[in-house]
Amino acid sequence: MKAEIGIVGGSGLYSMPGFELEKEVALETPWGAPSDAYVVGQLAGREVAFLSRHGRGHRLSPSELNYRANIYGFKALGVERIISLSAVGSLKEGHRPLDFILPDQFVDRTRGRASTFFGEGLVAHISFSDPVCPQLSEVVYAACIGEGVSARRGGIYLCMEGPAFSTKAESNLYRSWGMDVIGMTNLQEAKLAREAEICYVTAAMVTDYDCWHPHHDAVTVSEIIDHLVKNAANAAKVVARAVAQMPAGRNCQCGSALAHAIITDRRLVPEATRKKLELLVGKYF
Repeated sequence: MKAEIGIVGGSGLYSMPGFELEKEVALETPWGAPSDAYVVGQLAGREVAFLSRHGRGHRLSPSELNYRANIYGFKALGVERIISLSAVGSLKEGHRPLDFILPDQFVDRTRGRASTFFGEGLVAHISFSDPVCPQLSEVVYAACIGEGVSARRGGIYLCMEGPAFSTKAESNLYRSWGMDVIGMTNLQEAKLAREAEICYVTAAMVTDYDCWHPHHDAVTVSEIIDHLVKNAANAAKVVARAVAQMPAGRNCQCGSALAHAIITDRRLVPEATRKKLELLVGKYF
């Protein structure tokens, strides 16, 4: 089966309501198995593939995720655009629980995670100064407004290692840097999507203020879960509208991200590596 739009569901979002003619597709990739089977079906008349980032039942921690397999699987299905849905903590007073933030920048505070398809005799350096697809971000933002969801476009997503949350010292440090939201997963997805020449956007769904907030301790687990549930309901509406309003073609540069990124002399690339990366680089050889 094939799809044109990919959806990554984060904490609290393990399925996508509104799918028609859905079918599960289990894939194996050169990097192993993705987090779960992809659910491929029609949404708003478009072919869409949904993947539960942590696996249904939330079985995988952020550090355990096979990011390469997840993104490669979308590429194998024909996906050209990915909307990533993620629960995040707010690092600014103005970003309130139930707000959707569409960051346009990332800062990496993870440690040693695999975040490239390249190596083994084939070197590529993608441009990553602007890690989010502006066309896709505009569509998702318009969908948020259309569904009455409080949304802000732009900002910085700090990607931490986890799985423990920040100390107060760390949280205040990130605030002093001007970070907007904090999460544990999206930086690797964004890098790999760019290498796979797939448009990528994050819809960062605020569940709570990070531990910097003086009244944070008064927030109960039940309140955070309530925010997760409400965010998931809003996400389903936003995604359906965004998919319905998605332009047929791409006018961004995401689809040619590797055009000038491959550094290695093509004649020197090991055959096994070329075959492994054929889906990604075949058109450039």
